[in-house]
Amino acid sequence: MFSAVTQMFRLWRINTILARYRLDEIAQGTPLYQPLRLAGLITFRKSADIRDMPVGKRLRLALQEMGPVYVKFGQILSTRRDLLPPEIADELSLLQDRVPPFPGAEAQAIIEKALGAPVEELFTSFEVEPLASASIAQVHGAVLKTGEEVVVKVVRPGIRRQLVRDLEPLKAITGILERYWQGGSRVRPLELVKEFESVIYDELDMQREAANASLLKRNFKNSSEVYIPTIYWAFSKDNILVMERVNGIPAGDIEALKAAGVDLERLAVRGVRMFYTQVFRDNLFHADLHPGNILIDVSNPKDASYILLDYGIVASLSPQDLYYISENFIALFNQNYRRVAELHIEAGWVPADTRVDEMEAAVRTVGESSFSRPLNEISFGYMLLSLFRVARRFQLSVQPQLIMLQKTMLNIEGLGRQLYPDLDIWAVAKPELEAIIREKYGFDHTLTELRDRLPAWLSKAPEMPGLVHDYLTLATRGVLHTRVDSKDLQALTEVFEQQSRRNRRYLITASLAVVSAVFLAMDTGPWMLSGFSVLGIIAAVMAVLPLLRR
Repeated sequence: MFSAVTQMFRLWRINTILARYRLDEIAQGTPLYQPLRLAGLITFRKSADIRDMPVGKRLRLALQEMGPVYVKFGQILSTRRDLLPPEIADELSLLQDRVPPFPGAEAQAIIEKALGAPVEELFTSFEVEPLASASIAQVHGAVLKTGEEVVVKVVRPGIRRQLVRDLEPLKAITGILERYWQGGSRVRPLELVKEFESVIYDELDMQREAANASLLKRNFKNSSEVYIPTIYWAFSKDNILVMERVNGIPAGDIEALKAAGVDLERLAVRGVRMFYTQVFRDNLFHADLHPGNILIDVSNPKDASYILLDYGIVASLSPQDLYYISENFIALFNQNYRRVAELHIEAGWVPADTRVDEMEAAVRTVGESSFSRPLNEISFGYMLLSLFRVARRFQLSVQPQLIMLQKTMLNIEGLGRQLYPDLDIWAVAKPELEAIIREKYGFDHTLTELRDRLPAWLSKAPEMPGLVHDYLTLATRGVLHTRVDSKDLQALTEVFEQQSRRNRRYLITASLAVVSAVFLAMDTGPWMLSGFSVLGIIAAVMAVLPLLRR
């Protein structure tokens, strides 16, 4: 009961913040949120500066006030430029994942519990003051007994519980928005929250992050262009990650790089090559490559290299998607728009009955508008983004991995142009991708694949004649049927009915919470407080009744 009441008040608090920042226009056309408009008018009589702010800025400020989990959600949301207007996506990209550190003594206790020994026995020295702090974890410096300098990343205590607590009202609100907002079917906010939930839970697992780092390091083992710090597995657990401490200049500090004498053009070219190598050669790419996660090793300024940090978000594509996305890139490089349209249909990204000529015309519009620019202004990240937007008219189904790919490409292109504004990404990317494709899908590679798979095929060969005979026998007798078990149908029906009841309960509870927020905003007398109390009690009862029945 206490949990249900707590969730109701969290929902009310979120509604109050939305009202304070006059964000009713985001949910325009949603009957549930019409009271927010009244609450906003009342709240902002004294805040003309906020009232006149662009909607993107108001949304960013509201997410910051809601707390770290909502800041992370805003950061993930900012990458969905295929769904959001550019001005809102740009504003959300300014969200900073900075929260006050938790006490160093508490971090020390977590380390000692996880590793089963005092820090004095584990490290020669341990810095109690954190080097950095974020919503998921914070980092401390240390020195191992063997002399290596390391950093210890400690997951914030109670963060999993906080995530569960904050995600529930977020799911409730986005579920209502998706159902009643006129743009819900296009933006699909509930799908965005589920995508965010998956990403953020992955970030909580330090063992997963360590594995990502180890595999990336193996892929760039002999590279002089990219360096991945060493992971110390003996000291790494689910909530602790210990890795090599590295030094370098932040990639975004252009003035410091210039002062160090770095060849910025060479460095920018290496960044583009690094991206295409990760995606198309290795099919494992760091999907959070913003300048804050990249250091530059300037020990040799004329041959400066990249140091990658923070491996919580690493992605790969299915073999089929990797093939089709690489073929799409080659076709775009060659301005073969019909081939791009055919690939979208072959890949199953758009329905099979899509007319190729119509799709080709839409793709040509994107391509020609991009290639008409000077070469140093062409962005394949934005071209891919525009392609996704256009293809939505043809019912494009975009997987989260493709969105991560597009986001990472935008980050790398942005960093490259920041380092060297005249960077010709086409001239760098086209030969790099063509060389990787020749190697990956060439005759030698295909022969190797066939040789590797042949033993497994041969082991199944004796069974094949019997299986073919049995299948043909059943087919000629007309006894091959596709059957759905009645138990499955009954289970599906029950799930749909439960979801329908839950949605109605969320709608009523959230409506009462919104109206109570209006009363609170008006707060001009005891009768208003009484109204808020009555509505709050009713909302709490609505939330608690299902638990009592259970």
